[in-house]
Amino acid sequence: MSDPVADRLNALREELRYHDRKYYVEADAVISDHEYDHLMTELKQLEAEHPEWVTQDSPTQRVGEQTVEGLDKVEHRLPMLSIENTYSMEELQQFATRTEKLLEGETIEWSVELKIDGVAASVIYENGQLVRAVTRGDGQVGDDITRNIRTIVDVPLRLTTDSPPVVFEIRGEVYMRNSDLVVLNEKQQDAGEAVYKNTRNVAAGSIRLLDPKLCAERNLRMFCHGIGYCEGLESQTYDGFLKDVRSFGLSPTPHAKSFSKFGEATEYAEELTKRLHELDFEVDGLVLKVDSLDQRERLGNTAKSPRWVAAYKWEKYEEVTTLREIRVQVGKTGAITPVAELEPVQLAGTTVSRASLHNAEEIGRKDIRVSDTVVVEKAGKIIPHIVRVEKHLRDDTSVPYEFPTTCPECGTELTKDKGGVYIRCPEYQCPAQLKERIRYFASRKAMDIEGLGDKLVDQLVAGEMVASFGDLYRLTFDQAVSLERMGKKSADSLLDGISESRNRGLGRLLNALSIRHVGTRVAEVLAGHFGTMDALQQATVEEIGKIHEVGDTIAQSVHDFLNDQRGIDLIDDLRSIGLDMAAAKTLAVENAKFAGKAFVVTGTLHKYTRDEIQDRIKSLGGRASSSVSKKTDYLVAGENAGSKLSKAEKLGITILSEEEFDLLASGD
Repeated sequence: MSDPVADRLNALREELRYHDRKYYVEADAVISDHEYDHLMTELKQLEAEHPEWVTQDSPTQRVGEQTVEGLDKVEHRLPMLSIENTYSMEELQQFATRTEKLLEGETIEWSVELKIDGVAASVIYENGQLVRAVTRGDGQVGDDITRNIRTIVDVPLRLTTDSPPVVFEIRGEVYMRNSDLVVLNEKQQDAGEAVYKNTRNVAAGSIRLLDPKLCAERNLRMFCHGIGYCEGLESQTYDGFLKDVRSFGLSPTPHAKSFSKFGEATEYAEELTKRLHELDFEVDGLVLKVDSLDQRERLGNTAKSPRWVAAYKWEKYEEVTTLREIRVQVGKTGAITPVAELEPVQLAGTTVSRASLHNAEEIGRKDIRVSDTVVVEKAGKIIPHIVRVEKHLRDDTSVPYEFPTTCPECGTELTKDKGGVYIRCPEYQCPAQLKERIRYFASRKAMDIEGLGDKLVDQLVAGEMVASFGDLYRLTFDQAVSLERMGKKSADSLLDGISESRNRGLGRLLNALSIRHVGTRVAEVLAGHFGTMDALQQATVEEIGKIHEVGDTIAQSVHDFLNDQRGIDLIDDLRSIGLDMAAAKTLAVENAKFAGKAFVVTGTLHKYTRDEIQDRIKSLGGRASSSVSKKTDYLVAGENAGSKLSKAEKLGITILSEEEFDLLASGD
């Protein structure tokens, strides 16, 4: 087409596809909804005037005009197998052990991602055009749901790439957001229709509707996580595949990451389980996969499932209850955390009467109000959280929750973190903060003070015996024995426990100080790098920020804490009392052979295991990383090094064999 109208049609389609990708895939809208609607209206008008130029991949063709009589059956070119389920970390480790045995001597990288609680679907593109979509069915044959998949806004009708694979079959999960279920149930209630119990039921029913216009009204979404039959796919790893998926305009499952050690993968898996409340969609577990596509192919499948993947699942328990009150708590760094007081309900064999609401933004996002009927969920051993509000049951007297503006403990005006979500009490000596800081200071993962429990902390602060960490070490026998339910033997035991904690070392102490953004791991990293408190206090923000696992935000927080007059006085006080402020094993980093150097190890090694060579790198002051970047200094390449070797060569990074690594490590 060379007509000006045709040129405008093509320009509008490309612009709308761009904005679809920015909004639905990248979550980075660059125009308003009104501007988007204006572009779509213009395109619809031009296509109505020139129907001969309408194309199947036009953004206007999301919703078909005709229903179908029934869903056709389609055979999968590659079976859609189920995933092996595990229900404990022990079972998950057994899966890893079996996999490592099958790939004995090879380096394995692991991917971790959320297991979306939706409906499995396969979408097929040929030369970049969407041609078919199929349900899982029995794994061999599924239902043709092409018309309905075309209504899903984050499934492009044409891949956003100039060089698509000849055939690209992406597999994933069709799901519905909790916020969309709330809106749908309000509409159902207004229309006198039955409301829906959960998002999965809606997704499963909607994707098989014979009228695609009805399906479009449900506002379904799709996350992509699997590879079906493909021709011309260049990815060699799953991590690379997910990058391709995003570049094609599709939405990969969020929060997916790859790790060089299975232990690191499971640590991340446990971290993700603590963040479920942040999600606006349902998950019923996590999935761990071998990252290398070549290794996957060699591992193959059993009769029922692939050998290279396992799901770490948990039982989900949901109940509907009433939110009676919202209270706020003051944390050790001043963060004000709202807590829902619930009408007691049985979940997973326990009585649940409270649930954290995390922060003011979560209350606003879910529009949680006192007296609301709410759905509360407990997944496995995870703390309860509110999934959504049943707004269709809300009465006219309901009013939005107003977050407090002053500290409930000391009355100080609250402040909000710049660029963050937390609202805090800025008064460092707030009694509530002080109690929480002392409790954390004495906790097992900090200074581990035997016998200093919550009730004792409350008494010490209320009795003005302790107003700082240093006051704990100045506590006398007479003061201790004067506390409620404290005999002479208990008082001696408490003072002994406090005294013993002087020798916990720098890492424990940094964790115990309640420095914002510093937890157990970061404290260990800082202690290992600087060795002494003096060295850390003298370091600049830039020097701290360059450390792997630290970064600019943590560096600024650490520097500000230790160089503020209050921090200086605190450290001086603890030093005068005799606390050990050196790392347990001080590493003379400046004299180490690999000081400041970043290494990546890839491929199959013969002399070392992956852990052994990484430990040797660290023992010489170097940093072992899992991914190649411009900051990488050396790549140690074994056999079958793959894509990391190619990337290192392109970036001009020094490539070492095992023998060359040994020479470098032992050289003067």
